[in-house]
Amino acid sequence: MWEAIRANKRRSVFLITGLAVLLIGLGYAIALAIDPQAGPIGAVVAFFVWLVLWLTAMMSGRQVLLGSMHAREIQHDDYPVLFNVVEEMTIAAGLPKMPKVYIIDSDAPNAFAVGSEDNAAVAVTSGLLIRLTRDELQGVIAHEIGHVRNHDTRFMTLAGVMVAAIVLVADVFLRGMFYSGRGSRRSRGKGGGGGAIVLILVAIVLAILAPLVAQLLYFACSRRREYLADASAASFTRYPAGLASALDKISGASGKMKRVNRAVAPMFTVNPLNALGGNGLFSTHPPTKERVRVLRSMAGNAGYAEYEAAYENVLGGAGLLGRQTLAGAEPVPVREASAETEKGDLDRARDAVDILHRLNGMLFLTCACGLSIKVPPTYKQGEVHCPRCSRTIPIPVAAMAAAGTAAALDAAEKVEAAEKPKEAPAPRKPAVVRNTPGMWQSFRCSCGRTIQLSPSFAATHMACPSCGRPIEVKRG
Repeated sequence: MWEAIRANKRRSVFLITGLAVLLIGLGYAIALAIDPQAGPIGAVVAFFVWLVLWLTAMMSGRQVLLGSMHAREIQHDDYPVLFNVVEEMTIAAGLPKMPKVYIIDSDAPNAFAVGSEDNAAVAVTSGLLIRLTRDELQGVIAHEIGHVRNHDTRFMTLAGVMVAAIVLVADVFLRGMFYSGRGSRRSRGKGGGGGAIVLILVAIVLAILAPLVAQLLYFACSRRREYLADASAASFTRYPAGLASALDKISGASGKMKRVNRAVAPMFTVNPLNALGGNGLFSTHPPTKERVRVLRSMAGNAGYAEYEAAYENVLGGAGLLGRQTLAGAEPVPVREASAETEKGDLDRARDAVDILHRLNGMLFLTCACGLSIKVPPTYKQGEVHCPRCSRTIPIPVAAMAAAGTAAALDAAEKVEAAEKPKEAPAPRKPAVVRNTPGMWQSFRCSCGRTIQLSPSFAATHMACPSCGRPIEVKRG
């Protein structure tokens, strides 16, 4: 695979160089049309626009792309299965650091990755967690981590910035021409201004064609990388059928995704703006059916050589991987499907929705009868009643504070103030309790009040809300 990655790097250099020449040429032509002496200045301005966008992308590009899709970071306890899969594929790919995990509130199943090997992130939709089995989820995560390992995410960010700069410069020029009517004034203001008119027409044509040419180069280079990421995923998971099945499900539902950023769409496992893929000039992904056929044609082996053979058998023509990569490729036997008991669609949907509820500040309480009660962040009472057993369950002050909402904190303060005795209690020896970080913990004060500590509780001292007794909290 290293040979294919090196070849991709060479293509990336040529592509970025071509886009840079196109950007500088566009700036030069536009400035020349405005003033015959200003050509070099226009080239410098165009380069400066690219430099600003590139610095922005390098410093905060990952957060900008994730933020544009309203992705929110989650932790291991929010969805252990997903974190375990990401960790497994990180080890299989040999990445130095596990990518951060984000979730997008969307019913359409899909995923994308951004960042470099040392600072990557993988974002999945809630629809992906609901519809996919563990093997299918593993295939999708492996595909995205394959993009990170093959340096595709870094290239896509840089190439995307170049395309954005070209589009921005062209758009500013065309809008300026339209609103100012400079071309007509220039032609009327100078007799024999045929040369100036030609320069203006050339600049307009270039401003129209440059963004199209840039996107054609960008998309053509993206399609090949999808096949390489599929080959990586088959090798990492040793189960090509998992990714093939996932691609079938994603391509059948991705059209339902809302609020898709066009800059991020090419980074998804299946482009949500063109779920079936295609061989057209403006297709960012190859046809999904062809990708599935290649993966399903791999029989008995999940290595690179087997993927190359399947690729040539299904698509014909030149191969995908280099000779040296194939010569050094070791056989990777296909494993059996996971024997773990899979959750049903309803259980997976409940887990995915619970993640979103927690991110939105909803508080989860468990009654003694086993019922899980969800308390919205706007709830301002100090207790709730279990609908199953009618028990009264006090809402812990620490848990309400952990919810992080102004209403919850305000309610917690009111409850604590209302339950404190009118007179200050006499000084008493503080009680000592031990708290295990990262876990919910309950203990009973000597006055009979049950107190709960949230996983995020980090203080070393507190007071009982009922009797005011000082409590020392020790870790361990």
